[in-house]
Amino acid sequence: MSTCHTIESVTEPELLRLGEELAFVARPGDLFALSGELGAGKTTLARAVIRALTGDENEEIPSPTFTLVQSYTSPRMPVAHFDLYRLGAPEELDELGLDLALRNGIALVEWPERAADRLPEDRLAIRIDDDGAVSSRRVVLTGHGTWAPRLDRFIAMRRLIGRGSANGGQVNGCAAERKLLYLQGDASVRRYGRLVRQGTPDAILMDWPRQPDGPPIRNGLPYSRLAHLAEDVRPFVAVANALADAGLTVPRVLEQDLDNGFLLLDDLGDRVFGREITGGTDQETLWQAAVDALVSLSHAPAPSDLWVAGGGVHRISEYDPGAMAIETELIVDWYWPALRGSPLMPDERAEFTALWADIFAEIGKMPPAWVLRDYHSPNLLWLPEREGIARVGVIDFQDAMRGPAAYDLVSLLQDARVDVPAELEARLFNHYCDGVAARGGFDRDAFAFAYAALGAQRNTKIVGIFARLAKRDGKPGYLQHVPRLWRYLDRDLAHPKLARLKSWYDKHFPVDARAIPLAS
Repeated sequence: MSTCHTIESVTEPELLRLGEELAFVARPGDLFALSGELGAGKTTLARAVIRALTGDENEEIPSPTFTLVQSYTSPRMPVAHFDLYRLGAPEELDELGLDLALRNGIALVEWPERAADRLPEDRLAIRIDDDGAVSSRRVVLTGHGTWAPRLDRFIAMRRLIGRGSANGGQVNGCAAERKLLYLQGDASVRRYGRLVRQGTPDAILMDWPRQPDGPPIRNGLPYSRLAHLAEDVRPFVAVANALADAGLTVPRVLEQDLDNGFLLLDDLGDRVFGREITGGTDQETLWQAAVDALVSLSHAPAPSDLWVAGGGVHRISEYDPGAMAIETELIVDWYWPALRGSPLMPDERAEFTALWADIFAEIGKMPPAWVLRDYHSPNLLWLPEREGIARVGVIDFQDAMRGPAAYDLVSLLQDARVDVPAELEARLFNHYCDGVAARGGFDRDAFAFAYAALGAQRNTKIVGIFARLAKRDGKPGYLQHVPRLWRYLDRDLAHPKLARLKSWYDKHFPVDARAIPLAS
């Protein structure tokens, strides 16, 4: 299985941009086979890929003509640059460590024809030839195996980038005028890049192909379906438009390719709340502005259906007891066995789920409102040049649901990655309640219970997620936040109506046991 695309009249600057784009889509296991005559531009393209991955456009990248292979480290993955021109026989490739290079990283292979049939079937072949014009080349991309559908998406991504500009202009093939810089992400399946034109940030590229369902875990459904998680870009487009109409600052969608899963978005900058605090911006100023935005959002009805421009209708899910339960159970599915070395006993698990079921039934009495779901410091940007709630940019909301408004407030005031002192949490909780109560019809006691219960639910979920990231995905760095989550849980479980749940946590996760480090 293969597919082929040809790019005509490629100048050297455009070849460098092609390298950046290939680096953006690269993932461990990728092999890029670079062929062409001497001086065609193979090494130029390889250097562009390597520099884009390392993030250093001035890094020295010597040709591996004599060493045959040169290795590099990058924030995303290792890179191996092979030159097989001096390879004596195809079987000598085995001694160069290509298989090892592809195990955790990528390989760029010049003169791949010298390897005969010893290269993996899954690869992107890149042929560079002089097209007869001055300083111009023809580049032929051929995707083999799993690279065939990926190449089609790659070409779709290039077309989208060529169409979009936050300044309203058409690029008309002037690829050399813009750079694509990979933005290091979090735990998401999405990837992001920043488009920079003539040195100025211009737009954000979101790359989010539709995700396949995971294994069924309950009632024949995977976790993503049970927890009502978005699976492609359509919910992002729908919710972005709705939140903008409600007065929040969100990225505008400049261009979209819904079928392939690409969006070009407004670039709202890098002033993430967590980074702003370390830079000296007053935390209370930031968090109060974010609370004010939630007060404003509370006045906007949460719809059941949203129109997706060019893509039908997106149904907003209810944050129902089933979704809440599957999230809380992450702590017994992942944290408990990592901590104890064995699964939770069935009767203890049954007690855990029964206690939460009663709480979810009580929470369900709250009026439905917007639940953005991840309203916390990594997803909030500070835009001090704007006024009022427009100073808060919101960038992650595709999983939005209809449910208790207290969820987003507790997500903010009990931030998993940034300490929020109890005194500041109390002041801003009261600030929110006063703001919403000013319109009338606000039951403060019921809201306070929902806030504590949803805080316990969310922090329970995140403890489980961070354990899963450490144990399953090899990302132990998230465990540094677990002590903070337990401190928040102590605050939440202090609510009188959560006394029985508190007893269960105190019995099964006593304070001294919570501090046991989890092996990655």
